Amino acid sequence: MSDDPLLLAERRHLHESLACLEQMREAAMRIADYGVDALASESLGRLRADRLDQLSVDGSAPPFFGRTDRDPDSQHPAGEVFHIGRRHIRDSSGDPMVIDWRAPIARPFYRASTADRQGVRLRRRFGFADGRLTSFEDEHLDAGEELGLASDLLRDEIERPRVGPMRDIVATIQPDQDELVRADLDTSLCIQGAPGTGKTAVGLHRAAYLLYSYPERLRRSGVLVVGPNSAFLRYIAQVLPALGENGIQQSTVDQLVSSLPAAAADPVLVAILKGDARMAELLRRAVFSFIAKPTEDLVPIVGTRRYRIPVERLRRYVDDARRSMAAGELRWDSARERLRQLLAQDVRRQREDAGGAPSDAETAKVARSPQVREFLDAVWPALDPRAVLVRLYTEPEFARRCAGDRLSAEELDLLSWTRQPGSAGQAVPQPARPGAKQARATRYARFSPADLVLLDELAGLITGVDGFVHVVVDEAQDLSPMQCRAVARRCPLGSLTVLGDQAQTTTPWAAGSWPLALAHLGHPGAQIRPLTIGYRVPAEVLEVANRLLPHIAADVPPASSVRTGEQALSYTADLTGAVRRCLAAEGSIAVIVPDARVPGVLSELAAAGITAAGLESEAAGRVTVVPATAAKGLEFDSVVLLEPAEIVAAEPSRLAGLRRLYVCWTRAVSRLAVVHTEPLPAELAGQPRVM
Repeated sequence: MSDDPLLLAERRHLHESLACLEQMREAAMRIADYGVDALASESLGRLRADRLDQLSVDGSAPPFFGRTDRDPDSQHPAGEVFHIGRRHIRDSSGDPMVIDWRAPIARPFYRASTADRQGVRLRRRFGFADGRLTSFEDEHLDAGEELGLASDLLRDEIERPRVGPMRDIVATIQPDQDELVRADLDTSLCIQGAPGTGKTAVGLHRAAYLLYSYPERLRRSGVLVVGPNSAFLRYIAQVLPALGENGIQQSTVDQLVSSLPAAAADPVLVAILKGDARMAELLRRAVFSFIAKPTEDLVPIVGTRRYRIPVERLRRYVDDARRSMAAGELRWDSARERLRQLLAQDVRRQREDAGGAPSDAETAKVARSPQVREFLDAVWPALDPRAVLVRLYTEPEFARRCAGDRLSAEELDLLSWTRQPGSAGQAVPQPARPGAKQARATRYARFSPADLVLLDELAGLITGVDGFVHVVVDEAQDLSPMQCRAVARRCPLGSLTVLGDQAQTTTPWAAGSWPLALAHLGHPGAQIRPLTIGYRVPAEVLEVANRLLPHIAADVPPASSVRTGEQALSYTADLTGAVRRCLAAEGSIAVIVPDARVPGVLSELAAAGITAAGLESEAAGRVTVVPATAAKGLEFDSVVLLEPAEIVAAEPSRLAGLRRLYVCWTRAVSRLAVVHTEPLPAELAGQPRVM
């Protein structure tokens, strides 16, 4: 095929495209700074840097991966030809050499079929090896030819071994995935995706698509990607830069809310309670409890004159501020500042009514006067979220008043530090109201991860938090209601892409269903869209994993896979033998083990002469030992799974253990070797005995 004139022509187009891309980079580097002013120079520098990032060349990624030939029309009698790639490339005349995969004209590459050609008569896919174009595969849609997943090149790309972080999937996006990727910005989606269906990739590619399609709205306020842990964020970190998108913020929920380090751990029952949505009302009542009713007139002094603000008017000002805050129009601090300005303006009007002409500076001085400051401290004091939370934990009577009938006495006991010495937090006794002593006392407090989420809720009430136009939340099924609220605060007016699988829920504080989670995320009307066709996990592996579904998530539909694999699933008692067999194949390898066994397995592999590293290690290599609790969201070409029964037993309940096993069982892209000497869990009935 190397002498095929069509292949030679495509290679010429490849080389010309690379040359044009280099010319575009050189042109971007020549963007001149004429020194108009410092602000213009800084803006121009950012523009140049962003443009160079977008045009950065990834040597492992060819400039295009597909092509569409369009039907002839009056303007193009021969029909137009478009090469589809990761970024737009134009020649010196401005004509396109490669079309960005996100452009509307590229959509038919993913969606066209013989039943709905969308103007495409031919679709061509390309095969590459070491950056060299080696083959192509055509579908003549106008002649009824449609390969779909029977395409050898498509399957080769899906199954291509990987070492290192997650890759983009722009060359293999399927129609059901593309429909979700190209949903408009104002649409919130919840994607219930079975293992291997590409839900994470869909979410990331949707972020890239939205940034391309709505640049003005998104680049100002940004896109946030929330993942389950730091290992997962490292795994996906290169997907968006590979698509030419930089500057997207990526964070775990813990990182998102961490105003200070978590230095304590909650018992499970306490963590569940702190993640309960009822805590939001308790915190809201705690904040509002610091509003006091004015009891006497306020008399600010201006020069030698005294101006009286009657107590009735003061009460009206305070009530108006309370209502504005209750309606969500103001935060505590901004309401306090508005109240300050209302008092200063009241004095200004009195002075004007008396014939005076007070200046803005004089009015501002009244707002800062001792009388106004003392009034505010008495009726609307400045609050520190940490001080408020510590008071709830250390003053049982205050906590009881704030809880009302929402929490039982037993639940309040779980929260109380004074009744639970040595638990999550320790603090010295607190004064009745926030102040200097209480602020100092919070230095002794030790907060847990669940506490940090509560502090974020308080910060949202008191000061507010930064927001984004779009947020992608992966593994969202594990979030507590209060964690969901923390995400919702970052996206009060924007849209969400929520990704997850209820069958993979492994936290005891999870919301429990998508409708509940979406309500807490602030988007109860989000569309819930299932993905059930697996493209990454072999059918043999999924078939066994699906046996767990009736026990862990009866409402979740089982997944099917378009792929089968030779020796995709095997069982053995020999750990090092299983790893060596995986090393004989290409790609990345994970040894997923019960958490407590990580050090021992690393030592065992080292003694056998097999180089392996832990998940958090900086050392790069093919073999990674992964604790079972950190496997979620990751995938590897080969997985060696050690002692499934022990993984199940390590969790606090049978349900949680089986869900953990479901996660670990479905991390393999090509092959899964199950290593066990203990019997497999009964829920996997029908599997062969160990050989």
